[in-house]
Amino acid sequence: MRKTMLAAALTLGFMSMPLQAQQAAPPADGIRTEATVVVEGEQPGPGLWLVRKGSHDLYVLGTLRPLPMKMQWQSAQLQQVLAQAQEVIRMRGVQIDADVGFFRGLLLMPKLLGARNNPDDRKLQQVVSPASYARWQTLKARYIGSDGGVEKRRPLFAAQELYSAAMKKSGLDTHDLAWPVVAEAIKAHSPTVTVVKETIVIKDPKPLLKEWSKTTLDDLACFDSTMTHIETDLDAMRARANAWATGDVAALRALPPAYRWEACSNAITEAGIGKRLGYGDAQRKLRAKWLVAAEAALERNTVSFATLALSDMLGTDGYLAALQAKGYTVIAPDE
Repeated sequence: MRKTMLAAALTLGFMSMPLQAQQAAPPADGIRTEATVVVEGEQPGPGLWLVRKGSHDLYVLGTLRPLPMKMQWQSAQLQQVLAQAQEVIRMRGVQIDADVGFFRGLLLMPKLLGARNNPDDRKLQQVVSPASYARWQTLKARYIGSDGGVEKRRPLFAAQELYSAAMKKSGLDTHDLAWPVVAEAIKAHSPTVTVVKETIVIKDPKPLLKEWSKTTLDDLACFDSTMTHIETDLDAMRARANAWATGDVAALRALPPAYRWEACSNAITEAGIGKRLGYGDAQRKLRAKWLVAAEAALERNTVSFATLALSDMLGTDGYLAALQAKGYTVIAPDE
């Protein structure tokens, strides 16, 4: 069995992006009133960005998480593009894998699960500040309830559980709701699929798990920033999810930029284990691989298609800006 190592730890780093915290102060109880109603039913989704080289086109779907939980995405433009596309580029990200075999994987599972908890059986109240813990208690009561197990978690994982629970209660889904629709279209039209990923292979995970279980993470900033997003940004996250679902590109542009969860991803990547595994270098290699794949697709195909997270795709340091700097024409859906 192919076992993913530290996948739970890295999930927060890849969780799709709630919006950056607003500067307005939260109300006295620390939780803002939630006003925006999340859309339901069939929705068109966003238009596609277009990268052009002469007569060759690469259409790019900007994905977003969270999205409305009860949305069914029906994209006529996507179907038309994939009916013509010779190639689809799928971003899979950085993966940390270990070939350990099925039975050995079962033996390692208790250690992997235990690594989510604080070293030395410490409780969350013992590792965060009194002010942070008071905020945590308020938010936990609202979104998680009386679950005592989460009190054993490292702040990083406690924050993850809180975020997932808050999204669910807000009518939002943190899973990738876009790719299944793309996959169904791929199945219907059979283009070539190019997977872009960077894999870090661990030959023997047992020593790493042992080290991880004793490692203290610098994840207090992650814990606090996650609570701030939940306290102040839920309504904005729903507005952004609605804008994506309804194809309102103007609203997507008007909303604040998506937060990238640096505090949470850095808790892993800047820890000794993350650095030793070369996680930061893997991210740089991944970006280079995607750009190479995009240029190759534009060179050989008249029509290609790709998906990218909006937060990676847009902005002055985004993938589209990098292609534009190389001389490609980039056209937004509303241009």
